[in-house]
Amino acid sequence: MTQRERQILKWIEENPMISQQELADKAGITRSSAAVHISNLMKQGHIAGKGYIVRTAPYAVVVGGVNLDIGGRSLDKLVPEDSNPGQVRMSLGGVGRNIAHNMALLGMDVRLLTAFGDDMNAQRIAASCGELGIDISQCLTVPGGATSTYLFISDHRGDMALAVSDMEIYRHMTPAFLAGRARLLQNAQLVVVDTNIPAESIAWLADNLRLPIFADPVSTAKAEKLRPVLGKLHTLKPNRMETELLSGVTITDEASLNAAADALLATGLRRVFISLGGDGMLAADHTRRLHVPCCPGRMVNTTGCGDAGMAAIAWAYLEGTDLEGTARAAMAAGAIAMESAETINPAMSPQRLRDRME
Repeated sequence: MTQRERQILKWIEENPMISQQELADKAGITRSSAAVHISNLMKQGHIAGKGYIVRTAPYAVVVGGVNLDIGGRSLDKLVPEDSNPGQVRMSLGGVGRNIAHNMALLGMDVRLLTAFGDDMNAQRIAASCGELGIDISQCLTVPGGATSTYLFISDHRGDMALAVSDMEIYRHMTPAFLAGRARLLQNAQLVVVDTNIPAESIAWLADNLRLPIFADPVSTAKAEKLRPVLGKLHTLKPNRMETELLSGVTITDEASLNAAADALLATGLRRVFISLGGDGMLAADHTRRLHVPCCPGRMVNTTGCGDAGMAAIAWAYLEGTDLEGTARAAMAAGAIAMESAETINPAMSPQRLRDRME
């Protein structure tokens, strides 16, 4: 497919009833040239029939946050109000981006909906997504906006001393923005959402999409956004503290853990996978529940385990895996993730995940 054909296909996806003359005008070419491109796209199998019916392979959409993480670590004890010799590292992060990254490594066709500023950080993240095959063509770029950035300073022991989080850009991910991407969303096999986007935008997704929505609460501070829509979600993956917040049940033992799961499922939620750290995961739906232990592995860095687990849950759903298999996939993905010094383990793959599930 040529770049021009790719551009025309994108316009057709946005408006399947667009005319050849309208396509020609948008591309700055003649109508006959547009007709040739459309004919080529039909021969290639990308569109079919009157009205340009677009044929797309199964895909998933992640709606959520991306970050550029900037971290500084002093070599010696921090001296306030002074310049401290140390090391500064930059890395790509954000719950939504991390989930999408793992999904891409698992061989999934994934589209990411997020908001970027028009800055160098956005270019760096976009380049990475391009290399991974994550489609960001329908993301929002905010003129004059700053791409979400997390800045932190750690002392010589690695303990965080101070952090600043600039995530204001996500207020632009409004229901109107999502409505403008309705076709992309409605044709997906599933949607994964994190709570970095506004509460009203999460509500729009829950009210307007008739497909499975998987939600990651992100943190106790942001999990509250999910409370009004729990009954409209398909799958929830909270940790212990987020489960207590959303269920209203204090978890002290196995009985209270099951009571918390019951409270969440009573809302109408289809499935819940409660991450319990070193104690594994409780997986429950309306017919079955089980407590899956952690998958053995060498612990190097636990930062990205939860994001890998959510990606594996989405992967397992599209593979048609049952509740137990899905929980085991999540545990296996977490084990693979923790064996890397990076937030995302580049060795993540479908075969490696299956091997660890056995």
